Amino acid sequence: MTAALATETAHIRRHEIHLHGPYSRTRRPDDLRVVFLSPYGHAYSLLATGPMALYDLVNRRSDVPATAERALAYECLVADGNRLRTPHGEPYRSIENPAPVADADIIGVSVTNAGDLHSVLRLLDLAGVPRRSADRVAGRYPLVVGGSGGLANPEPMADFLDVVALGEAERSFLDLIRLARQHRDSPRAALLEQAARIPGLYVPSLYEHTLLPGGGTAAIRPRIPAAPGTVHPQYLTPRDLGAAHFTSPISDGSCAVVIANLGCRHSCHMCTLGTPPFRNAPVEQLTAYIDTLERHRIRTIIISSPTFTQYRYRDELLDRIAAYANRAAEPVSVIIGSVRADEVTAGYLDAVARLDPGHLFTELNLDAPRGVITIAPEFAAEDLVRIFGKTMDEAKVGRALDLCRATTHFGTVMLYFMLGAPGETHADRLAIADYALRVFKRLDRPDGAVIVKLQQFMPQPGTVSQRLPMADPDLVNGWVAAIRDRLTELAGPAHDRFRVLWGEHSRLLLEAICDRGDRRVGHVLEHLHDIGADFTRLTKPQLHQALALHGLSFDHHLRAMDTGLLPWHTVNTVRSEHEHTLANALRARAAVPA
Repeated sequence: MTAALATETAHIRRHEIHLHGPYSRTRRPDDLRVVFLSPYGHAYSLLATGPMALYDLVNRRSDVPATAERALAYECLVADGNRLRTPHGEPYRSIENPAPVADADIIGVSVTNAGDLHSVLRLLDLAGVPRRSADRVAGRYPLVVGGSGGLANPEPMADFLDVVALGEAERSFLDLIRLARQHRDSPRAALLEQAARIPGLYVPSLYEHTLLPGGGTAAIRPRIPAAPGTVHPQYLTPRDLGAAHFTSPISDGSCAVVIANLGCRHSCHMCTLGTPPFRNAPVEQLTAYIDTLERHRIRTIIISSPTFTQYRYRDELLDRIAAYANRAAEPVSVIIGSVRADEVTAGYLDAVARLDPGHLFTELNLDAPRGVITIAPEFAAEDLVRIFGKTMDEAKVGRALDLCRATTHFGTVMLYFMLGAPGETHADRLAIADYALRVFKRLDRPDGAVIVKLQQFMPQPGTVSQRLPMADPDLVNGWVAAIRDRLTELAGPAHDRFRVLWGEHSRLLLEAICDRGDRRVGHVLEHLHDIGADFTRLTKPQLHQALALHGLSFDHHLRAMDTGLLPWHTVNTVRSEHEHTLANALRARAAVPA
């Protein structure tokens, strides 16, 4: 009987399309084996541009002493509580190689969101690799490297990851592979000491943290002189990044991803998109890629950029997609992930409209996703908009709505708002309903609709707002209900033209401790994992109990972190004067009588 994993991986290989051409090099006897683990199934794993870019780079560069593979959450895996197991006890393998993943030299894990840090434990268990770095003996177990935005605060995973790559890893990860090849027969400690010298790589075990009761860090001391006081993320030029950073190298035939630009020209105080420097993707590379998609008849194109409206060559790219759509026998769909409404022009809307029919203009998978324009005021109170560095005031939103009204293609507006910012009042929250009604009236379309997408304000590591207090997620449920009730009352008979969307409560609980927690938080996640907790339905009592077992308090993670060290101090590059300016502005606002 054919093994289930062998059958599924063979099926995957048969149906994959290598959009940048096949990998011509073969594995050399002394090459390292690198395996990227993904918590997703095959189709979604191909959209994870970070690990896919590194996978492609390793397999194309003849000067890199390694070959790369991928191992996924395969369909044939068996769910056992919060764990995954292989069918019939088969070894967990990669798509490309039947050898056990545990035999790899390096394992890469990517975490997009801090609320998903527990997925690292699940993947290591599945692979049969000890979770904790201290239990992984060199020569027997692989080096485990983590990266992506979910590790902006890497400390919860400090005892589980050997190395964390900060920023863009196309240079640092290749340097690490070369170093690992040189130290293949050396003790793990010797390798890690040298890895700490590579710009952009953080080695948690080289720092001793003195922890505080309830949560937090009192002191951080490098264990060796080579450990830098601050580890800076690496950001590279488009030329250094390579093609796969901007265009997905492999497709299953259903869709492909284009990243038109990196970073954002704006630096809002609660957003990480403005942290990397702004860079445009080479337009000739993107237009040639569209031609490749046409040859392979891939008809769904996802333009995933922080703000596509800022891409210098957006008209050229849209023209090339429109030309493909005009020639195609079947509809070509374009999903544009994110735009700024205050940067939308009539020309841009016309260019997108030319891609009609069968085109999407939204970043969420809605029941009726066509003709949606997303606008993110974040706050209904104009002074909060200004204080947090947003430039999208209501006047600019109004001008964008006027442009939309003049077309026949955009009848739905999705508004993004945050709840729970410091100093926010009950009136500020209810004003979201009034704002939504004004947008509906300004849109003034018989088919018009407004979707209000609410998110909790979460102070993100690496942003100017990182030290601010946050609200208890339990309170937010009541605030959402109040906004929904007021909107229904204001809209009257038109209330069915409005929708209010709200996120996952369990994820917010996890994000609160993972975004702001110290090294003990990883042990909390490990405990919850071991007792079989369902992380998608985690309750506050469950989390409180697990935190208490490790000397931590949930409320401690909600507090303002305006004194002492941040747990992620070693990777923090935010300027303190910017933090003080924001905190002072919010205090001044709170001091003014309502």
